[in-house]
Amino acid sequence: MIMAVIIKRYKSIHWLGGIALVVALLLCLPILVVTSSVFAGFGPTLAHLANTVLADYVINSVLLLIGVSVGVLAIGIPTAWLTSACDFKGKTLFSWALLLPLAMPAYIVAYTYTGLLDFAGPVQSGIRAITGLSYGQYWFFEVRSLGGAIIMLTLVLYPYVYLLARAAFLEHSSNSLDVCRTLGYSRKRAFFHLSLPMARPAIIAGLTLALMETLADFGTVQYFGVSTFTTGIYRTFYGFGDATAASQLATMLLSFVALLIIIERYSRRQFRYNNNSEQRQASSLIQLSFRQSTWAWLICLAPISAGFLLPAAVLSYWSFTQAIFELNQFLTLAWNSLYLAFSAAAIAVLLALLLAYAKRIKSTALVQGATTIAGLGYALPGTIIAIGIIIPLAWLDHQMIDAMARFFDLDLGLILSGTLFALLFAYTVRFLAVSMGAVQVGLDKIKLNLDNSARSLGQSNFQVITKIHFPLMRSSLLTALLIVFVDVLKELPATMILRPFNFNTLAVHAFELASDERLIDAAPASIMIVAVGLLPVILLSRSISHSRAPQAR
Repeated sequence: MIMAVIIKRYKSIHWLGGIALVVALLLCLPILVVTSSVFAGFGPTLAHLANTVLADYVINSVLLLIGVSVGVLAIGIPTAWLTSACDFKGKTLFSWALLLPLAMPAYIVAYTYTGLLDFAGPVQSGIRAITGLSYGQYWFFEVRSLGGAIIMLTLVLYPYVYLLARAAFLEHSSNSLDVCRTLGYSRKRAFFHLSLPMARPAIIAGLTLALMETLADFGTVQYFGVSTFTTGIYRTFYGFGDATAASQLATMLLSFVALLIIIERYSRRQFRYNNNSEQRQASSLIQLSFRQSTWAWLICLAPISAGFLLPAAVLSYWSFTQAIFELNQFLTLAWNSLYLAFSAAAIAVLLALLLAYAKRIKSTALVQGATTIAGLGYALPGTIIAIGIIIPLAWLDHQMIDAMARFFDLDLGLILSGTLFALLFAYTVRFLAVSMGAVQVGLDKIKLNLDNSARSLGQSNFQVITKIHFPLMRSSLLTALLIVFVDVLKELPATMILRPFNFNTLAVHAFELASDERLIDAAPASIMIVAVGLLPVILLSRSISHSRAPQAR
């Protein structure tokens, strides 16, 4: 009866809209599976966790969020202001170089600094050699700690705040600042009373992205021994073998993510901003003196050096001088990672195209809702998606195995949960929103009048897409493909949970070697991930440079 009503109500939906609905339902399956675990009741495993480590999960996760919030704001806002509102030599270089830490996964930065700062590392060894002190006779920062995890995550996540805050500062009209100055406001007061409040929505959006990445992190906190929800989900699933308890922990983590999104939306509920789109002229920039320029250099160079230059240099040195690795094994790992990342990126881009065209052809409320639901996965940590996928796929596998054994006497084996299908499914859920954003931007630039003109000349819909849309969208499609490719290459928790037996990737291999304290041997896999991760950063910086070309100095 209900199905008949739905069919009658939406019988006019284009067939692309129907496919979009099916895709959206499939992609929200992990969320439904995870959240449904709350109705299963609290079993002995969750009761044991509640009595022992659950409080640590909550406290450490909250402290991690607070620490990373302070760190990314303290770095992202000043650097954004310096590179947008001030004029000093080297500003153009810093404007894109501050994005470089985006290429560094947090867990790789953690391995690098552990190798440098741990007891056996060159820094502490040098201190002992110079001073003659032994361990325990001098104080040194403990890198494998909650504070260390906060620093590592801050170094690679501040670009989210920097990028959006800088864009907001650049959009502010110079006339608004001039009026503020005529009212007797100093530059400092103008910044705190005008520029910063106007950039607040962008700053909050960047902070929200950084905090969602913080909650999704697994490699850094696991390696540093910090108990958070992501590590707890992994241990519960593998250590206790309790999928229900792991799902219930994932639901708690999901509530954290939902709370972040609600806070971000609530903070902007009554704000309305009217930004003038005029470009800021060089004469309106704050001219820094030599001393002020020196400070600006130090403020901008410090996060670049700590978040990218130093780790990249150390990894390169270890890779080419000290690391021991088998070439054939390394090539196998590289091939596994690259073709898996390319396959996932191709699937994500194809589905993004399908959803974008469904929205373009039949933009009903139902289709728009379907595209929104399909993009929710990017807000979910990889552990949640992995748990939400492996449970239904494992159940479906066992049903098919039993059916084949009963009716055909065949041992079918695992088809879904123990193969690359589960991994590709997880990657699609996790990163479809990334490809959808790039594809939608490219498609929105093509006016519908162009489609109508082509059809009036006898071109079919397929010809319009292949001869007009694809050439005009080439850069957007390549951007979407590249960004998803790199994100999949860096993804760790979902890969560790869902990968088939005897299947490894560069990210997992680097994590396993680091866990065995073979930090130097983990360097070749790590530096390759970083090198590939530079591609979208370069693409992003080039895009920003082109869009702001008139302002480049």
